[in-house]
Amino acid sequence: MIDRLFAKLFPTKLRQSYTQLLRYTGVKVNADAYIGRMVLAGILIGFLAAFATNYFFTKISIWILWPAYFLLIETIIYVPIMLKVDMHAKEIENILPDALQLMSSNMKSGLTVEQSLLASARPEFGPFEKELNSIGKQVATGKPLEFALLDSTQRVSSEKYRKTMELLASGLRSGGEIAKLLDQASASLKHQKMVDQKVRSNVMMYVIFIFSAICFGAPILFGLSSFLVEVISQIFGQIDIPAAASQKFSMPMVSFSGAEGVSKEFVMTYMLSSMTISAIMGGFIIGLISKGKEKYGFRYIPILIIFSIVMFLLVRLAVSNLMGSILTL
Repeated sequence: MIDRLFAKLFPTKLRQSYTQLLRYTGVKVNADAYIGRMVLAGILIGFLAAFATNYFFTKISIWILWPAYFLLIETIIYVPIMLKVDMHAKEIENILPDALQLMSSNMKSGLTVEQSLLASARPEFGPFEKELNSIGKQVATGKPLEFALLDSTQRVSSEKYRKTMELLASGLRSGGEIAKLLDQASASLKHQKMVDQKVRSNVMMYVIFIFSAICFGAPILFGLSSFLVEVISQIFGQIDIPAAASQKFSMPMVSFSGAEGVSKEFVMTYMLSSMTISAIMGGFIIGLISKGKEKYGFRYIPILIIFSIVMFLLVRLAVSNLMGSILTL
């Protein structure tokens, strides 16, 4: 009961989307109870993380950190489920043309539509074997095949699979040549797969460019800039400039002796934040270009963030060791 009360904190559309996502995973759990536990975990863990961060690391208000950590925890819970559902759908899409071709061959050998479908449930088909067995069980219990095919689209988050099953159901209702329909559907899916692979290879250059800009270009420039800011600040900090002259010839990015300027901590925070935001946006763009949807870029974001920050620190270390020894001469 408490779990379902917390589930109502989610907007209705978002809760319905989450319910459908859980249905795609095939896990037999109550959606409202799962969402409620997820929200409760996000509130409690987010508060503890915000309190620890505020107490030990930064003085940012806990009322700002708490919602940020809550959103982060909900994202961490949501993204693996979403990626699992998409992976399951991709596996079925990849095997679907061969499965349709096998069903067509079974029908041409004299089997009925139901028999050819059950005979096509092979272990090498992976998750599609389980789906075919589920359809076969529904047909065995008296449900018409066309309705069993349409019900299976509620368990697979794939537009290609949904359109294929709707096409087969329409063919069964109209009484057409199902074997020929299966052959044409299989050929169409294979052709579409080849086109997708060709498009993906053509846009790979854009992916490489974005990856290079985020993981090499920005960290190198930020590393050099941060060292330059530190050097300039140290040089002007050692110059004893009268107060009147300092006010007359002040520079906004340089901290004079006795004048308020931009600190080293602020510069580092700004650069790390910029690289993190660039990595997040770049991950979404790479997912959109390579896979067709932004959500596929979630898997690239941690790699881009870690790689860019590590490169930034390495450049800072290399420049400090190289230029530091020269400046001391």
